[in-house]
Amino acid sequence: MGRHRYLIALGSNMRHHRYGSPRAVLAAAIEALDHGKFKVLAASKVIETLPLGPSRRCYANAAVVLRSKRAPDEVLHKLRKIERKFGRRHGGQAWGARVLDLDIVLWNGGAWARDDGEASLVIPHPAFRQRSFVLRPATEIAGAWRDPLTGLTVRQLSVRLTKGRPVPR
Repeated sequence: MGRHRYLIALGSNMRHHRYGSPRAVLAAAIEALDHGKFKVLAASKVIETLPLGPSRRCYANAAVVLRSKRAPDEVLHKLRKIERKFGRRHGGQAWGARVLDLDIVLWNGGAWARDDGEASLVIPHPAFRQRSFVLRPATEIAGAWRDPLTGLTVRQLSVRLTKGRPVPR
Protein backbone atom coordinates (compact mmCIF):
# COMPACT_ATOMS: atom_id res chain seq x y z
CA MET A 1 0.00 0.00 0.00
CA GLY A 2 1.29 3.43 -0.90
CA ARG A 3 1.39 6.49 1.26
CA HIS A 4 -1.87 8.27 1.89
CA ARG A 5 -2.50 11.89 2.77
CA TYR A 6 -5.25 12.84 5.18
CA LEU A 7 -6.80 16.17 6.08
CA ILE A 8 -7.54 16.11 9.81
CA ALA A 9 -9.64 18.71 11.66
CA LEU A 10 -8.71 19.43 15.29
CA GLY A 11 -10.84 21.09 17.94
CA SER A 12 -10.69 21.75 21.68
CA ASN A 13 -12.70 23.86 24.10
CA MET A 14 -11.51 22.56 27.47
CA ARG A 15 -8.35 23.16 29.44
CA HIS A 16 -6.10 20.15 29.97
CA HIS A 17 -4.39 19.57 33.32
CA ARG A 18 -1.03 19.05 31.61
CA TYR A 19 -1.17 21.11 28.40
CA GLY A 20 -3.28 24.06 29.51
CA SER A 21 -5.54 26.12 27.23
CA PRO A 22 -7.41 24.68 24.24
CA ARG A 23 -4.87 26.38 21.96
CA ALA A 24 -2.04 24.59 23.82
CA VAL A 25 -3.98 21.31 23.64
CA LEU A 26 -4.03 21.60 19.83
CA ALA A 27 -0.28 22.29 19.73
CA ALA A 28 0.33 19.17 21.83
CA ALA A 29 -2.07 17.14 19.68
CA ILE A 30 -0.26 18.18 16.50
CA GLU A 31 2.99 17.03 18.12
CA ALA A 32 1.34 13.71 19.05
CA LEU A 33 0.13 13.27 15.46
CA ASP A 34 3.66 13.78 14.10
CA HIS A 35 4.88 10.51 15.54
CA GLY A 36 5.31 6.86 14.62
CA LYS A 37 3.26 5.90 11.56
CA PHE A 38 2.09 9.49 10.97
CA LYS A 39 4.02 12.41 9.53
CA VAL A 40 2.48 15.90 9.73
CA LEU A 41 3.18 17.61 6.39
CA ALA A 42 1.40 20.90 7.13
CA ALA A 43 -0.44 22.52 10.02
CA SER A 44 -2.76 25.53 9.89
CA LYS A 45 -2.86 28.39 12.32
CA VAL A 46 -5.23 27.93 15.25
CA ILE A 47 -8.47 29.91 15.01
CA GLU A 48 -11.02 30.61 17.74
CA THR A 49 -14.66 29.92 16.95
CA LEU A 50 -18.04 30.03 18.66
CA PRO A 51 -19.41 26.66 19.82
CA LEU A 52 -22.15 24.67 18.12
CA GLY A 53 -24.82 23.16 20.34
CA PRO A 54 -25.05 23.40 24.13
CA SER A 55 -21.40 24.11 24.95
CA ARG A 56 -20.76 27.67 26.10
CA ARG A 57 -16.99 27.59 25.67
CA CYS A 58 -15.33 28.87 22.51
CA TYR A 59 -13.31 26.41 20.48
CA ALA A 60 -9.75 26.43 19.25
CA ASN A 61 -9.72 24.84 15.78
CA ALA A 62 -6.96 23.88 13.36
CA ALA A 63 -6.24 21.43 10.57
CA VAL A 64 -3.29 19.26 9.58
CA VAL A 65 -2.30 17.30 6.53
CA LEU A 66 -0.66 14.09 7.53
CA ARG A 67 0.93 11.23 5.65
CA SER A 68 0.51 7.59 6.62
CA LYS A 69 0.61 4.14 5.06
CA ARG A 70 -2.43 3.26 7.18
CA ALA A 71 -5.92 2.78 5.73
CA PRO A 72 -8.67 5.17 6.89
CA ASP A 73 -10.12 2.82 9.52
CA GLU A 74 -6.65 2.34 11.03
CA VAL A 75 -6.11 6.12 11.04
CA LEU A 76 -9.45 6.60 12.81
CA HIS A 77 -8.43 4.03 15.44
CA LYS A 78 -5.15 5.89 16.03
CA LEU A 79 -6.95 9.27 16.25
CA ARG A 80 -9.35 7.85 18.86
CA LYS A 81 -6.37 6.52 20.83
CA ILE A 82 -4.77 10.00 20.83
CA GLU A 83 -8.09 11.56 21.94
CA ARG A 84 -8.26 9.09 24.85
CA LYS A 85 -4.68 9.94 25.87
CA PHE A 86 -5.82 13.56 26.11
CA GLY A 87 -8.74 12.56 28.32
CA ARG A 88 -11.54 12.41 25.75
CA ARG A 89 -14.37 10.06 26.60
CA HIS A 90 -16.68 9.07 23.77
CA GLY A 91 -20.38 8.58 24.33
CA GLY A 92 -21.03 11.83 26.19
CA GLN A 93 -23.37 14.63 25.21
CA ALA A 94 -23.30 15.44 21.50
CA TRP A 95 -21.78 18.86 20.84
CA GLY A 96 -20.63 19.09 24.47
CA ALA A 97 -17.33 20.44 25.75
CA ARG A 98 -14.33 18.30 24.87
CA VAL A 99 -10.65 18.42 25.49
CA LEU A 100 -9.77 17.13 22.00
CA ASP A 101 -11.67 16.23 18.85
CA LEU A 102 -9.86 14.77 15.83
CA ASP A 103 -11.80 14.13 12.61
CA ILE A 104 -10.76 12.78 9.23
CA VAL A 105 -12.15 15.29 6.73
CA LEU A 106 -10.66 14.12 3.42
CA TRP A 107 -8.03 11.72 2.15
CA ASN A 108 -6.32 11.27 -1.20
CA GLY A 109 -8.17 7.99 -1.80
CA GLY A 110 -11.55 9.60 -2.56
CA ALA A 111 -14.68 8.53 -0.72
CA TRP A 112 -14.72 5.90 2.04
CA ALA A 113 -17.46 4.47 4.24
CA ARG A 114 -17.36 1.72 6.82
CA ASP A 115 -19.38 0.81 9.88
CA ASP A 116 -18.00 -2.10 11.85
CA GLY A 117 -20.49 -1.80 14.71
CA GLU A 118 -17.88 -0.27 17.01
CA ALA A 119 -17.03 2.78 14.94
CA SER A 120 -18.35 4.26 11.74
CA LEU A 121 -16.31 6.33 9.34
CA VAL A 122 -17.43 8.33 6.34
CA ILE A 123 -14.95 10.26 4.20
CA PRO A 124 -15.43 13.00 3.20
CA HIS A 125 -16.70 14.00 6.62
CA PRO A 126 -20.47 14.40 6.11
CA ALA A 127 -20.73 17.91 7.61
CA PHE A 128 -17.44 19.56 6.65
CA ARG A 129 -18.95 21.55 3.76
CA GLN A 130 -21.14 23.51 6.21
CA ARG A 131 -18.46 24.14 8.85
CA SER A 132 -16.35 27.25 8.53
CA PHE A 133 -14.34 26.15 11.58
CA VAL A 134 -13.13 23.23 9.43
CA LEU A 135 -12.93 24.95 6.04
CA ARG A 136 -11.06 28.09 7.17
CA PRO A 137 -8.02 26.25 8.59
CA ALA A 138 -8.21 23.58 5.86
CA THR A 139 -8.09 26.22 3.12
CA GLU A 140 -4.81 27.50 4.55
CA ILE A 141 -3.03 24.15 4.08
CA ALA A 142 -5.13 22.16 1.59
CA GLY A 143 -7.10 24.72 -0.42
CA ALA A 144 -6.60 22.85 -3.70
CA TRP A 145 -7.81 19.49 -2.36
CA ARG A 146 -11.04 18.40 -4.02
CA ASP A 147 -14.16 17.07 -2.37
CA PRO A 148 -14.69 13.80 -4.28
CA LEU A 149 -18.48 14.14 -4.05
CA THR A 150 -18.93 17.70 -5.33
CA GLY A 151 -15.71 18.11 -7.33
CA LEU A 152 -15.16 21.47 -5.64
CA THR A 153 -11.91 22.44 -3.96
CA VAL A 154 -11.72 23.14 -0.24
CA ARG A 155 -11.14 26.81 -1.15
CA GLN A 156 -14.26 26.89 -3.34
CA LEU A 157 -16.34 25.26 -0.60
CA SER A 158 -15.08 27.84 1.89
CA VAL A 159 -15.92 30.74 -0.42
CA ARG A 160 -19.39 29.35 -1.09
CA LEU A 161 -20.01 29.00 2.64
CA THR A 162 -18.87 32.54 3.45
CA LYS A 163 -20.72 34.03 0.45
CA GLY A 164 -23.92 32.19 1.36
CA ARG A 165 -24.23 30.26 -1.89
CA PRO A 166 -25.62 26.74 -1.46
CA VAL A 167 -23.23 23.83 -1.67
CA PRO A 168 -24.31 20.95 -3.90
CA ARG A 169 -24.86 17.66 -2.04
